[in-house]
Amino acid sequence: MSLPRYGVAIGTFREFTRDPTHDFGEWYHGHLVLDTPQGPYQAALDVDSPSGVGVAYRVVDRLEAAGTAAVRALPDGFHLLARRPDSGALDYQRSPMLRDPAWLPTLHTLVERLVEALLHPAVGAPVYGPNLADRLAALLARLRAPLSPWVASDGDNALDVLESRLRRAHRIYVFGQGFTDGPGVHDVHLNQGDPPGSQWYDTDGIWQDGAVLCERPSGELTAWQIEFNTQRLPTDSEGHPI
Repeated sequence: MSLPRYGVAIGTFREFTRDPTHDFGEWYHGHLVLDTPQGPYQAALDVDSPSGVGVAYRVVDRLEAAGTAAVRALPDGFHLLARRPDSGALDYQRSPMLRDPAWLPTLHTLVERLVEALLHPAVGAPVYGPNLADRLAALLARLRAPLSPWVASDGDNALDVLESRLRRAHRIYVFGQGFTDGPGVHDVHLNQGDPPGSQWYDTDGIWQDGAVLCERPSGELTAWQIEFNTQRLPTDSEGHPI
C-alpha cells in the first residue's frame, strides 16, 4: 500500500521553528509554515531520533528546472500528485535530477566490505589497537566521505542548511503526504526502501518521495532531501529494497 495522500504543498515562507532539543519525543522535527490561498500550511520535517535509527540529509543546489516543470506550473496550495514521473512526483532513485551517480552505490558497498574486512583481526591477533588495520580503515572513511552527497544528521545541521535557503526563497514546494486532520504535510523524506518487517514497509512505493524545494527569485532551485539509515536503494517496482 502506497501513501494515499501523496502530493505537494506550494506557497511562500511564513515561519520556521524547531522542537525543543531537550524534549522532542520520538522524533526531532523542524516545523515549516507556508502561506497559501488555502491558509497556513504546516510541514513537519523529521531530522533526528533518540532511538538511534539514524538520519541523513542531502542538498542539491542548482537543480535542473526541466524536472520540476509540472509542479512549478501549479498554483499555490496543496495538490495531490499521481505516482508517476509526468505528474511532478519525486523519486530519489528514478528522478534524474535527484539520482546519485550510477557508480556510487557500488563504490560504497566495496568500501564498506573492505573496511569490515580490515576491522576483523586475524585469529590470535590482539583485539586492541590502534594497529595498521585501524589506520587503514580511518583513511578509507576519510576518502569515502567526499564521494557521498549524504551527510549524517544531528538534527540541527540538517535544519540549519534548510533554514538558510527557506528564508531566501521566492516560492517553496513541500512534497510528502497530506495530513488527515488539517492543512499540512508530513512524510517529507524517502518513502521507499524500508526493510521487511518494519512498520513502514507496507507504505513503500515508487514516485512518492518527500523533499523540500526552494525556488529563488532568479528561478534557481535547491532540493533538500532526508532518508533514514535503515532504508536502502535501489528498490523494485513496489518500492521495496532489492
